[in-house]
Amino acid sequence: MADKRDYYEVLGVKKDASADEIKKAFRRAAIEHHPDQGGDENKFKEVNEAYEVLKDATKKQRYDQFGHAGVGGNGGGSYEGYGGGFGQGQGQSFDFGDMGLGDIFSSFFGGGGGGGQHRQSRGRDVESRIEITFEQAVFGTESELHLNIEDTCEHCKGTTVEPGYEMKTCDTCEGRGQVVTVARTVFGNIQQAATCPKCKGTGKIPEKVCSVCGGKGTKAKSQHINLKIPAGVDDGATIRLREHGEAIANGPKGDLYVNIRVKPHKQFTREGDLIISSEHVPMVDAALGIEIEVATVDGPVRMKVPAGTQSGSDFKLSNHGVPHMKGSTRGAHIVTIIVDTPTKLNKQQREQLEQFKAPTKKHGLF
Repeated sequence: MADKRDYYEVLGVKKDASADEIKKAFRRAAIEHHPDQGGDENKFKEVNEAYEVLKDATKKQRYDQFGHAGVGGNGGGSYEGYGGGFGQGQGQSFDFGDMGLGDIFSSFFGGGGGGGQHRQSRGRDVESRIEITFEQAVFGTESELHLNIEDTCEHCKGTTVEPGYEMKTCDTCEGRGQVVTVARTVFGNIQQAATCPKCKGTGKIPEKVCSVCGGKGTKAKSQHINLKIPAGVDDGATIRLREHGEAIANGPKGDLYVNIRVKPHKQFTREGDLIISSEHVPMVDAALGIEIEVATVDGPVRMKVPAGTQSGSDFKLSNHGVPHMKGSTRGAHIVTIIVDTPTKLNKQQREQLEQFKAPTKKHGLF
């Protein structure tokens, strides 16, 4: 985060700038750097990231207190990979290639080039969904997927031909892959070319079709896939497994897209690489100071609450947050202190508070 510029500097405003001043500064900077107006795309993203934090009172407070580490590290920006950015997508996508962790790619169905002429030369893409716990999303996990999809016929290896036989020239289209029909109209005879219905445009047919798949090249099969989920994955992310979708005769398999859903945690919430929770402290302990035990994803951690702590104060536990997707470091755990004021006092407690209140009446209780 050392390479990030100060958000106030990015927008050109002072730290005590009002919400209206921040909004006006953002509009000026966004117009100046907008790529459609010939501006710098990186600066435009930087401006958006700064505004996403400073326009939110809670995030602004954490940024003022902890800097970039207090707002999740990622701000409002998107991840970039070899296939480009996410555009306006809200999720994350990961391309795991042949089950190994690969590059983050551009969009849910992006990264594939090829165009329409190749759509029939590969198997159908398959979508699946998996649900994991909050802790599994933080630290990463492995999960087994069970799918029942069309897989390559083991008998003919997807060729559609009975082993021991070969492909021969289609006798319907004579190897051209197309048949020409003549339609009689009021304007005369019109010739139309269409894909050959017998060879499906390949120009070849089996001497003898596969006795197992009937010349289809595929068979329905139950598959078990071991999926590695990286540490730091967020709810709504999509993992792409190349050629783990449905098979097709004489062509590559489609891809498998796995949507990740993260179960809500009873105690923790997440903002980027931050983990956020709250702890209740009695009024007297907040006034005098206390050391408390705080629950984190790494287990209990001792934290000092200094004397005079006010309700709503935030404290940062470094390196107890979510691992960064692009590095080996982790975000922070932000603990918000809620000071509990007693609602029922006995006579003795009330008298003690009245005695304490008397000499400092003009200045409040503390």
